[in-house]
Amino acid sequence: NASPIKKKKSALPKPKGMEHPPFMGPSNGMRIRGVSLYYLPIETRMPLKFGTEVLTEVVVARARLWVSNAQGEMHEGWGETPLSVQWTWPGTLPNQERLQAMQSFCHMLAEEWLKVEESGDALELGWQFQEHRLKPLWEHFNRSQRQGLEPMPWLAGLICLSLFDIALHDAFGHCNHLPTYECYSTQHLSHDLSRYLQRAPSFADSPFTETFPADFLLKAAPRTLVAWHLVGGLDPLEAEDLTGNEPEDGHPILLKDWIQRDQLQCLKIKLRGNDAEWDYDRCIRVGQISIHHGVRWLTADFNCTVTDPDYVNLILDRLRDSHPRIYGMLLYVEQPFPYELAEHPIDVHSVSARKPLYLDESAHDWKWVARGRELGWSGVALKTCKTQTGALLSACWAKAHGMGLMVQDLTNPMLAQIPHVQLAARVGTIMGVETNAMQFYPDASGPEATVHPGLYQRKGGCLELSTLEGPGLGYRLEDIQRQLPEPALDFRP
Repeated sequence: NASPIKKKKSALPKPKGMEHPPFMGPSNGMRIRGVSLYYLPIETRMPLKFGTEVLTEVVVARARLWVSNAQGEMHEGWGETPLSVQWTWPGTLPNQERLQAMQSFCHMLAEEWLKVEESGDALELGWQFQEHRLKPLWEHFNRSQRQGLEPMPWLAGLICLSLFDIALHDAFGHCNHLPTYECYSTQHLSHDLSRYLQRAPSFADSPFTETFPADFLLKAAPRTLVAWHLVGGLDPLEAEDLTGNEPEDGHPILLKDWIQRDQLQCLKIKLRGNDAEWDYDRCIRVGQISIHHGVRWLTADFNCTVTDPDYVNLILDRLRDSHPRIYGMLLYVEQPFPYELAEHPIDVHSVSARKPLYLDESAHDWKWVARGRELGWSGVALKTCKTQTGALLSACWAKAHGMGLMVQDLTNPMLAQIPHVQLAARVGTIMGVETNAMQFYPDASGPEATVHPGLYQRKGGCLELSTLEGPGLGYRLEDIQRQLPEPALDFRP
């Protein structure tokens, strides 16, 4: 980790594209006054396979933003995201090199937030940062720190931004003395959605004039959410898969034991995408275990490794013809194809004609959701690790254009779990929420679990949300007894 930095002024150039008049915000607008950055390392109890890579440890980045409102009150907001380099930056570079690059970019972003002089609501400030500051900063980073090296992907930049953006939305709720999700309406936002979103070409009129995120969100969060369990590519399904290196920590190992202990109803199957026989066999094996133990729904995640729709179609057709019950249990298919839609504009209508097809890594923002819809994608898998602002705007665009929604995990522990489940509870997903930190590092969230036990253990196949309360995102930080490390960067107001 980088050494602590105190009150350092950034030498980075001011991003281009900020010549427009500053937005002054509503009467309850807020301004950034300070920022701190923390790193919390975690080791997994079991390896997690992401596409072609395996995750055995992760550094979770946590941000604290100080803001002031128009009344001169000082408030703070918190955000957290795992810097999952295997998911966001796959490749052959050493894991530590990619991680250090992402941490360096987190430092640049923290310094950049202190330059924001505009005041406004969280949606406006978050959107302004992404539209006018993030790309120039990302380009500057790749020129200055990655010159001659593999550049950091845009998706990695979004992950680094997300912890600050989540903290911004948490602070917004505190500034208004309300839960954040009660602040996404005309009473607390300066602009309707037409400022941020545009209609699809097939629409004659914009569906976003005089419309706010609250118009697309559930008015009240459900008390429980159905939990999706991840079946990783290296997870042992049956006793014959055991290697003898599995942990003896009291938590389940085999799939049937997870199903029985947590009474799971939904399983997400990680596939390879480059080995059709293995993928087909994996679907059958997981499907048969699921049927035997009463699981209701499945989904298949190919992790961006497929380049030809026929690869997915042939697997689906074989399942339909030979194992129709397993085929019927497949609720949707997730991101088989490369996520760079500009470089790989693959027509996927043939896949979505068989099963709902959901964008995940491709869904950087609503513009790529719109492009995906043109190519045949039928739904969007949202992630708070690509920013709360982006997730909200993508959800509104998708729902206005008849697309389904899901909220997917990045193996979110600790505070990261809370905005993740809050989003799923409010946007209205196809079925519950994916949540798997309790599989891969179940002991990492001990202090948070004492306050929110239902978020960090699955009972009856569900998460329980009733402990989320109070202003902001409902963390209840005053009750969570977590000892944080020294900040890697600290700009106090």
